[in-house]
Amino acid sequence: MALAVVVGGGAGLGSIAFRWCIQSFTHAFSGHADYAATPGVSNPHVPWLGPYFVLLAPVLGGLLYGPLVHRFAKEARGHGVPEVMLAVARRGGRISPKVAVVKTLASALCIGSGGSVGREGPIVQIGSALGSALGRVPKVTEGRMKLVVACGAAGGIAATFNAPLAGVFFAMELILGTFSAEAFGATVLASVTASVIGRAAFGDVAFLKLPDFHIDHFAQYGLFALLGVVAAVVGVGFTRSLYLVEDACDWLWRGPEWLRPAVGGLALGLVLLALPEMYGVGYPVLEKATEGGYAVGFLFLLLTGKMLASSLTIGIGGSGGVFAPSLFIGAMLGSAYGIGAHALLPGAAGAVGAYALVGMGAVFAGASRAPITAVVILFELTGEYSIILPLMLSIVLATATGRLMSNDTIYTLKLRRRGIDLEGPVPGARICAQHVGRVMEPLPTPLPASTPLADAADLLSLSGHGALPVVDDTGGYVGVVTAQAVGEALTEEPGSAPERVGQLAEPPAPVTTDQPLAQALHTLVTAPGSGVPVLDPGRTKPVGWLSHQSALRAVHTAADR
Repeated sequence: MALAVVVGGGAGLGSIAFRWCIQSFTHAFSGHADYAATPGVSNPHVPWLGPYFVLLAPVLGGLLYGPLVHRFAKEARGHGVPEVMLAVARRGGRISPKVAVVKTLASALCIGSGGSVGREGPIVQIGSALGSALGRVPKVTEGRMKLVVACGAAGGIAATFNAPLAGVFFAMELILGTFSAEAFGATVLASVTASVIGRAAFGDVAFLKLPDFHIDHFAQYGLFALLGVVAAVVGVGFTRSLYLVEDACDWLWRGPEWLRPAVGGLALGLVLLALPEMYGVGYPVLEKATEGGYAVGFLFLLLTGKMLASSLTIGIGGSGGVFAPSLFIGAMLGSAYGIGAHALLPGAAGAVGAYALVGMGAVFAGASRAPITAVVILFELTGEYSIILPLMLSIVLATATGRLMSNDTIYTLKLRRRGIDLEGPVPGARICAQHVGRVMEPLPTPLPASTPLADAADLLSLSGHGALPVVDDTGGYVGVVTAQAVGEALTEEPGSAPERVGQLAEPPAPVTTDQPLAQALHTLVTAPGSGVPVLDPGRTKPVGWLSHQSALRAVHTAADR
């Protein structure tokens, strides 16, 4: 608890330093607090260049952060969140402390010089690196180290966006990939601490200023549902364009990597010259779109331009997040969709801005498949509760559609392209190289579904397992009953409690004989009891039993081979 508070405090201070760096570099390179708010004007530092200064700003920025990243922390390149996910999943939460410093400077230089990326990826990596460094001081265990890293990520999100709840759920849903009381408590402490520091520095106001929206007609829910599906297609399209442009940059570039951001900055400068609204994060443009300030054609131009500018920024070796671009793209899509809906159904469509807000969350959910984070963070970023029902509906549909369209998210695809599958076997790990059928134990005697609870309690107490498989009268597999479930049922009042084990049996996630042990371990560690039944490849009947002890036998099995 104390460490979570300290990490949250460090993340809060880090977010202040990061935002100050972005503001300073933005003013230094563009002469304005946020050039996207006044696109196309000249830079007061070099007025004789007029709007053409945007051709040089990304080049100068690249000359500064390119060598910095290449020399001191190559993992600071890109959008940051995948690197943190990898550190938690595969490296015990260990992140080099220098990443925090390099990422702060590199991302601030990239955004300040026109890079069309966001702040969330960098601040997650910055906070996580701080958490990892602080976790080394008391030499916490690996499990606690992962939790401390998540606390850093939660604190960074909370302080940067004034969104304490979003920080908590971002850390658990995307970084840890699991929910528990301990993780929730620790990340809440870090998030609250960081939020207090952030609010002291930036004020207690919603991050985005949007007008009030209300649902006035039930037909709007159908429109919002359709928007969720469309937004998922756009979100997945953004993911693919991001890595398609990166592949193109990799194919074209033949020079030293430290020079790549500067040379690529020429291409980015041309995009900024043609569409100066793409300069930096772009929140002023986003807010104007939600207010109906752009025509439909220009909204689609901004949407396409953001996809290109963000993809190009990452592709040339820039450093920044993809969350803000997802929001930007979603706002443009939602605004255009709302204008179209209002033209077709003027009496039922409602405010255009409501579709922009929902589109923001839906595109991010379609790209990241993090629905809880998307709902909470959009609510906290805007402070707008009246739109929560259509927001939830659209985000859930966007998540489901995105899952149907792609196996990877905008974060995991970066790792998979490097040959890393967070859910697959670790290369060289002996315990993960085997299949379940080689290490499973004989199947314990199954319990008939008609077995009374008292008899089942006796059999479970003698079996040596905390759970036993259950079959019906024909021998068909029903599921697993645990000693805990039987014990709880026996403490209930007679007449209201189940009487047979078949009423308590629940099938766990299927584990089959031909399944890699690495995949089965995820089911094993989350299952109640001491093991899970192993099914035949057709998943029709249990043929063995996988326990923690049998999984460890994979080490000796691999050695014997």
